[in-house]
Amino acid sequence: MKDRETHRIFPDAKQDIDLWDGVPDTAQTRHPAYRLAFSDPDFMVRDELRPVRLQLELLKPELLIAERGIRSTIVMFGGARIPRPEDAAKARTPALADLSRFYEEARKFAYEMTLRSVQAYGREDVIITGGGPGVMEAGNLGAEQAGGVSIGLNIVLPHEQAPNPHVTPDLCFNFHYFAIRKMHFLMRAKAITVFPGGFGTLDETFEALTLIQTKRMAKLPFILFGRDFWSKVVNWDMLAEAGTISREDLNLFHMVDTAEEAIAIIDGFEAD
Repeated sequence: MKDRETHRIFPDAKQDIDLWDGVPDTAQTRHPAYRLAFSDPDFMVRDELRPVRLQLELLKPELLIAERGIRSTIVMFGGARIPRPEDAAKARTPALADLSRFYEEARKFAYEMTLRSVQAYGREDVIITGGGPGVMEAGNLGAEQAGGVSIGLNIVLPHEQAPNPHVTPDLCFNFHYFAIRKMHFLMRAKAITVFPGGFGTLDETFEALTLIQTKRMAKLPFILFGRDFWSKVVNWDMLAEAGTISREDLNLFHMVDTAEEAIAIIDGFEAD
């Protein structure tokens, strides 16, 4: 590949952009119409270019993750508002303060899984989070403490979703489209873990479960951290009793309270 790039017959796109500085200053060259299409930000954000932007948002992280040689990931979904244990006293509700214990469980889980990832030269079992605060921060922190890399998939939001400092910098991505971000969460997933969270966490949980239920995605370890939380938030048995899901669908996931329980489920998993 490098030889081909060294002996290019035609100039590459970046060279043409660089040539812009030497273009004569005329009424024609100053007009936005003259700009190269791919270097014209006003053109790229037009509504008609949405299909192109969707493709680019899928392709950029895919290329960079592949260049790292990463083949499988361990997904960690969970709430941005889950406080660190030392900050529990400042939580906005007593329930959030109680949920702070899952910050530590998320950190421990990511730490242990990343120790394995390091043995595979960072190509397998790489932690992937939403890259933000709360449970996401705990996951990236655990991976960092274990001496490995981790992925963060941030998204443009008005609050909460700045990248945390523990994401591996060259694996920290920013998204405009929720749908493309979700694809990157699941494309290499070897296991999915879900910690307590809000609407976003619920959305990610049920979309992934639906993909597995409908066999659009392979069955894999699907672990909900926090038995008490998940049993209260969703009346799983009622869904089965009502017939809106099959009783067998309740076997698509497991509930745990500790990192050790989750790792045991992953280690004991056998695909159908």
